[in-house]
Amino acid sequence: MPTKQRRYSLKTKEAKQILTEASTNLKLDLEALFGSKVNVEVVESDVGLIYLIGGKPLFYKAGDRILPTLLFTEFTAQAPKIVVDMGAVPYVCKGADVMAPGIVRIEGEFSKGDIVLVVDMKFGKALALGESLYDAEAARQTKKGPVVKTLHYVSDKIWDYTKTLTE
Repeated sequence: MPTKQRRYSLKTKEAKQILTEASTNLKLDLEALFGSKVNVEVVESDVGLIYLIGGKPLFYKAGDRILPTLLFTEFTAQAPKIVVDMGAVPYVCKGADVMAPGIVRIEGEFSKGDIVLVVDMKFGKALALGESLYDAEAARQTKKGPVVKTLHYVSDKIWDYTKTLTE
C-alpha cells in the first residue's frame, strides 16, 4: 500500500492540456466524451500520478505519456483488441509482452505505436493495455515474437492502487 498521497484538482487550462494529450495518444475525442469543462483531479502517490475524472481513476502518467487505466471502460469498450488464448493469460497478467503464438485474433484497426487492449478469449476480460509493435495487418501476419509491449496490466502497481481509489 502506498504511503504518500496528495490529491488536488487541476486548473481548467491544465486539465484541458492533459485531456488533449490523452486524446492524441488514444485517438479518441475525450472532449466529446466528458464535455469541455471537466474537473480533473490528480493523486500523487508512490506509484506515480493518477488522474481522476468524475472521481474515477481513468489515466496515469507513465514517463512523459498520459495513458488510460484498465478502469477506463469508455476506452476499453472501443479500443482495438488483441485476443489471447487462455494459456497466455497468466503471463500477460504478470506483465509479459504479448507474443504472436498466443494471439487468437485481432479486432479493429491500429497503427504501430497505438495503444491496444489485450483481452482473454473465453470471457473477453481486459487483461492489459499495451503499445502495438506492428500495424493491425502486419500483426495479423506475424507468427513469432512479441506483437504488443505491455504497459499496464491487472495486478500491477497502477491497477492495485487505482482499485483502492474506487472502493
